[in-house]
Formats: sequence, structure tokens, C-alpha cells
Amino acid sequence: MPKRSRTLKLKAAKRDNFTCQKCGFQDKTMVKIEAHHIIPLYLGGKDELDNLITLCFDCHHYAPDKPGEFKDYMGDEMEGRLTTLIKAWEKVRNEQPELFKEGSFSKVEKQQQSSSKMDKTELTQLRKENEELKKELERLNSMRKNQMGGMVKKASKGNLVTRAPWGYEIKNKMLVPGEHSYQVEEIFQDFLTKNISLTKLSKKYGFSVNGLKKILTNFTYISKIKFNNQIFDGNHPPLISSTLFNHVQNKLEKLGIKPNK
Repeated sequence: MPKRSRTLKLKAAKRDNFTCQKCGFQDKTMVKIEAHHIIPLYLGGKDELDNLITLCFDCHHYAPDKPGEFKDYMGDEMEGRLTTLIKAWEKVRNEQPELFKEGSFSKVEKQQQSSSKMDKTELTQLRKENEELKKELERLNSMRKNQMGGMVKKASKGNLVTRAPWGYEIKNKMLVPGEHSYQVEEIFQDFLTKNISLTKLSKKYGFSVNGLKKILTNFTYISKIKFNNQIFDGNHPPLISSTLFNHVQNKLEKLGIKPNK
């Protein structure tokens, strides 16, 4: 990321209290938050603080490019709450994996019962809190499975489950070539045939380096849908050939350029 962009990301993060402005996730290390251009650079947006908003990786991944759609996306409180709940579930699972083992709650009770310092009132309260936590974790797990299952099912039918990639747009719930579709092949050809760095190529087309890497590794351009580490046939038209796409992946690998996670 260029020095200027890193500085702007830091300023935006400080302004937004290192917090995702959609789901409320906070990360003062800035490892899991990103600066999103409200109006994308390729749509005429400026690389300025007023055009940046802080989002976590998950919310940034699903954020649409078009300003009107992005405004609606940010106003979807239910989706934001679901993301928050999923993150809370993951946090508890990572920090206290023992709670997810079978019989873990009963083991906690037995340990506390053996303590002479634990009276009946405290034991009752502990049991109640354990049961409430268990129910909440089960509820979050169920919500996550339902959401993921629905998205996998949608992807398996060839439908996009994320925002439309650059070069496409969504019309009547269908993914179709957009205003900049002709430039997608140009970008792939430039990278493949010219001795040019990702930094210079990204500046040529008005992207960040990470943004360019997302384009160069996006299976959507060959009429595929990649989701949850699975690849499905898409219902949309390709913008480049599979041969060109595969050659670009080979070059990326030879150069040691890893795709964004």
C-alpha cells in the first residue's frame, strides 16, 4: 500500500475509533480493519479522508461499490448485528475452546462444587450463567450455519454472494458486464505480457495494490463463483478466457505474489 494510503487509513481509523462503522467490531491493532473508499477511485472518488470509512474485513468484503447501494448496505442494521454476533461467537470459541467440548459445563460445575469456598447461591448463579452462555453460543452457531448454508446454496446455483466485482454490475438480480468490462482483459494482458510491477499497474488503472490483486485472482471473470473454498459454475458471462486467467495465476505464483485472504 502506498505511503499516502497507509497514512490516510491510519487517520480514518483514528477518526472512527478503530471501529468498523457497520458492525461495530474494534481493532486498535488495525490488522482486521480496512479503509473503504465510499466512492471508488475508478468511479471518480478521491483518495482523501472524507471519502474513507473504516470497515472490518468481513463488512468490507461484502460492501458494494455503487454509492447508492453502499448507503443501503450501511443502513442494514440486521446484517450488521448478525456480523457482530458471529464475531462474538468466534471470539468466545477462540478464547475458551473448552466450553465447546461435550460436557464442559457439567465439568465446570463439578469443579466448583468441590470448592469449599463456593456456597449454594454462588453455585446456582454460576449454573445459570453457564446455561445462558451455552444457549447464546448455540444460537449464534445456528445463525452462522444457516447464513453460511444459504450462501453456499446460492453459490452452488451459480449466483454471486458478494458484491459485483469491478467490470460487472447487477441488473435485475443478474450479474452482467458493466461500464468498465472491456478494461478487465486489458489489465490481465498488461500484467501477463508487460514487465510492469503491481504498483505501477495499479496506479495506471486507479487501484490500490490489494485491489489489483483481487481483480487478478477473481474467478468471477471466467464465469465461476468461488465461495467458502469451493468453486462453482456461474450463470454470468465471462470477461476473459480461462487460458488468460490461468496464465496470470501462473505468473503470480512464479513471482511469489500471494492472493488476498
